[in-house]
Amino acid sequence: MRRTLALLALCLSFVLSPVAIAANSGGAQIGINVLLNTAATPSILDDLGTRGRVRDVIYELNALTMQIAAADLPAIQALPYVASASPDATRTGAPVDTVAATDFSAGLSTWDLDAINVTDYGFNRAVSFDGTGVYVAVLDTGLVDSWRQYFPQERIAEQYARSFSGGGGDTGTVSSQPNKWEHDQDSHGTHVTSTILGYAYPGGVNINGVAPNATVIPVKVLNQNGSGWSSVIARGIVYVGDLKAGELAGSPVVINMSLGGSRLDPLEKAAIDYAIDKGVIIVASAGNSGAAGMGYPGAYAPVISVAASGWTGEWTKPGWWYSNVADPTDPASFYIAEFSSRQRAGQDLDVAAPGTWIVGPYQVNSGQTSWYYLGGTSMASPHVAGVVALMAQAHPKLTAADAESILEKTAIPLGAGCRNVTGSNGSVAEICWGANATGAGLVDAQQAIAAALQ
Repeated sequence: MRRTLALLALCLSFVLSPVAIAANSGGAQIGINVLLNTAATPSILDDLGTRGRVRDVIYELNALTMQIAAADLPAIQALPYVASASPDATRTGAPVDTVAATDFSAGLSTWDLDAINVTDYGFNRAVSFDGTGVYVAVLDTGLVDSWRQYFPQERIAEQYARSFSGGGGDTGTVSSQPNKWEHDQDSHGTHVTSTILGYAYPGGVNINGVAPNATVIPVKVLNQNGSGWSSVIARGIVYVGDLKAGELAGSPVVINMSLGGSRLDPLEKAAIDYAIDKGVIIVASAGNSGAAGMGYPGAYAPVISVAASGWTGEWTKPGWWYSNVADPTDPASFYIAEFSSRQRAGQDLDVAAPGTWIVGPYQVNSGQTSWYYLGGTSMASPHVAGVVALMAQAHPKLTAADAESILEKTAIPLGAGCRNVTGSNGSVAEICWGANATGAGLVDAQQAIAAALQ
């Protein structure tokens, strides 16, 4: 039965104003993110300490977070050593819809994997790469306690998994907990991970993944209701960048962020630039705000952003969710979801990937395994992160700029148009979209890998 998560339907679509943030913290204090134009020296930190509470210093970025009186923000912005200071921005990651659905490289294919040319119908992969040797950091809500019932334990890099929390001004400090990442109550990160790796399904059936032999690093940056702050996400991005510069220097590293908000936070931007400079490739969801525009960080140009596409074969026959997509290269078989954010001026939408009716692990009762269809650009993003992992396996020196360029050049063009689409209740509706909804078109894993090998 279709279940709309009404409170989360505006995922990736809003950010609190300074006034609203102040109201949420008692009306007196707000959390801000400060970028310096010089190093964070003791004298600078002491001076800022007279103007508020310095909560967290990110030395890699010459940045810090503070808790201040809202009225003091202009004075801090005017300081000669401050490049920017802005209120901490909210971030959310959540599906639009949930509907209960009563080594995985040999697993059963679902429609969405067939649609991106990763698998053929049944148990066959259409590509020879599986993500071996590539790390994919999933910056999300973490994993549910029962994650070992869904994923092979060796596919989760427990030694690198982390949880970051705090931010927003209430407490301000961004702290790290080594074990909280595997005690999630939201399930969003678990479902996202299942698209990349595949998962175990009842009856002993394994479901294939885009990159089933990649290694996922769970990095919890969203809280137990699927929301968080840009300062916390920046910490997670820097953490992955440091891994790439250190212990994982010899391995390709991809970040997936199925999350976002309505403005680009300068601290988050600096963290993205830092990680990309270290060699990390970043993929993010475009947002679920439709014509209202894209979410950030997805709309930031160096990030590979992903819109949500659907298949016209949805709900047309029993077992459709693991049925064959007759011709994945035919754009007439696909549409752009109405909720998928459209590109507006100053935003950068790159490609589209399946983001409607994606089956995966999603628990509504703690400890009780269950599987749901989810819809949202949150579900589209890990398809592309997985494809990038395959590309990076084929070409380990792949850069973020090269990955984005290849995905765009090899995408299947999908122009503006309309499709008749069957819903879960059997009704048929016409869904239309414009040229600003598709980016370069539909991701094609086979063509992208072939281009990466050249």
